[in-house]
Amino acid sequence: MPKSFTENERAYMKKRLMEEAQICLTQFGMRKTTVDELVKRVNIPKGTFYLLYPSKEMLFFDVFCQLHDELQSQLLRQIHALEGNVTPDAITDLIFGLYKQVDSTFLYSFIANGDLELLIRKLPPEVAMAHAEEDNFSMEQLLSLLPGVHTDGNIQVFSAVLRAIFMTMLHKKEIGEDVFDDAIKVMLRGVVLQLFEGGTL
Repeated sequence: MPKSFTENERAYMKKRLMEEAQICLTQFGMRKTTVDELVKRVNIPKGTFYLLYPSKEMLFFDVFCQLHDELQSQLLRQIHALEGNVTPDAITDLIFGLYKQVDSTFLYSFIANGDLELLIRKLPPEVAMAHAEEDNFSMEQLLSLLPGVHTDGNIQVFSAVLRAIFMTMLHKKEIGEDVFDDAIKVMLRGVVLQLFEGGTL
């Protein structure tokens, strides 16, 4: 019969698994990280892992969501810090700074080596769909903080455009590393200007 754990014990083990999963994602990627490796690092039995997570993919999804939420919360705090000085240039710089920060996390390689695509395919469809809907809601929350922006009901489109611009980071060499940052800023500024000016899609 499996051992029962207190809520604090479960929370601690989940926290440790997420910490080690993030290290493994950075060093090895999702495909090469096994449940055996993770439980060895956290020093728990394999059966305990499956009491906490139904699969390694759900653990990796938790790690991905945690980073996503941290980055988004940081962006919201920075917008609040503008205190009314909300201009297209200020918002462009904020989003660009966020993209550059992502470039230094496991997320860039996670996307570049195809792990994110594989993860989404392996998740239960309702989990992937709920995350997409939550992402759109967060974009709505973000846009509501910006006085003078006009989405004309196209929040999902603007959310997708920002993701598409982010995905160009995977093609830095093809675009040209010496001009890449400037190119990203031009694309971001175009989207932000459209939000402020209420242009048609």
